[in-house]
Formats: sequence, C-alpha cells, structure tokens
Amino acid sequence: MTPNLKDRIAVVTGASRGIGYFTALELAKAGAHVIACARTVGGLEELDDAIKAVGGSATLVPFDLADMAAIDKLGGAINERWGKLDILVANAGVLGTISPIGHVEAKVFEKVMTINVTATWRLIRSLEPLLVRSDAGRAIILSSGAAHKCKPFWGPYSASKAAVEALARTWAYETQRLPLRILSVDPGPTRTAMRAQAMPGEDPATVPHPSDVAAALMPLFGAEQTETGKLFIVRENKIVDYRLPE
Repeated sequence: MTPNLKDRIAVVTGASRGIGYFTALELAKAGAHVIACARTVGGLEELDDAIKAVGGSATLVPFDLADMAAIDKLGGAINERWGKLDILVANAGVLGTISPIGHVEAKVFEKVMTINVTATWRLIRSLEPLLVRSDAGRAIILSSGAAHKCKPFWGPYSASKAAVEALARTWAYETQRLPLRILSVDPGPTRTAMRAQAMPGEDPATVPHPSDVAAALMPLFGAEQTETGKLFIVRENKIVDYRLPE
C-alpha cells in the first residue's frame, strides 16, 4: 500500500539512476517533495522531468558523496528552507572491484568505505536533527545480501554493507523512543549498473527492474510502519521477510 506523503520532505541519494531514481519518483508520486542528490546532473534533470510529468516536485542537489563538507551543507540548507526532514533514503553506493582481498588497491578500498560507510555516517550526522523534528521520520539505509553472504572476492563491498547495517541498528536503538523509525533494506538482485558491473554475463531481464523494487519499498515510508532497527528483505517485487537483531 502506497502511503500518502503529501507535504513530506524526502532526501534520496544516488537519485540519478537505478533504485534511487525510481524511489525518488515513487515518493514524488505519493506527494513528497524530493531532494534528489547524485553526481550526474543529466540523470537528475531526467528525474526532475519525470517527477514534473506525474505532478510532483523536486529540488536537485548535484554533488559527490565523497565531499563531506557538501553533506554538512545539505543539512543546513534543508533547515533554512523547510526546518525539518521526513524521509531519508541513503541509497548511493559503489561496488569497488571483485578481487581477492589481498589484491584490492588501497585507493579502491578507501573509496568504497568513503562512499558506502563514511558518507552514510555523515548523512546521519547532518540530517538527524531535521528528521527528529518530523512527527513520523523515516530513514531507509540500503544494504545488500553481500553483508551476510561474504562471498569470495567481494570483501570491500560486503564489509561496507555490514558496516552500514551496524550504523543503522545503532542509530535505531539510540532513537527508539522518538517517532523516527530506521530500517535497513536488502533490495535483492536488481537490474542496475552496479549489478551489470558485478555480473557482466548475466541476462538483465532475469532480475527485477529497479522500479519494482522502489514500489516494494513504499509501505516502509508510511506512519503505519512502526518497526525500527530491522533489516527488511525484498524479493520478487515485494517485502518477503525481515530479520530481528540478535
């Protein structure tokens, strides 16, 4: 069920393509004003056109998540214009290389950790004061099955996703007495550029389209969703399971 998000303010990172793009579009369809963040200006402009076509509105914020000062400024800018934030979708991430751990270049490992982990922490730090002002703040941190499978050659990416799940759970416990609800989501195999990079021989038609994943996420943004600190799992275009913290 798609919630009514009229007058809600939502930040989506990695919004120029893939799951981020279609989640931003779904949020706009539901009535939210979307603050769309990504490096690729052209992709953000295409998203803006798509959002306008469905009667929605967006603010485009092109920047690289490696720019920590820009993340800090994002919180300040939102505070000045809206004074609060209702939804955060921390979606942006990088794969790095598929390689034995000992063969991973230092600069590759550091980039994966910077974009996937440090930037997520910095977003939490910048945006939490705004999210706690919402009467039903919702934060969704995109994870991956790689965090638990720990397959050979996926070391940096697996470690980064395990780390963001730990950040999300810790943040959820720290804020559990507030209206803010925080979840991790494993979207499952999805037809994205990252998936194509990781699985170059795979037929993309055999995995779900990111628009289907985005639609499956929508119930998590509603006030009716009261769980916090859990990992939700999306498979076959719907949420099929969640895992309780141990």
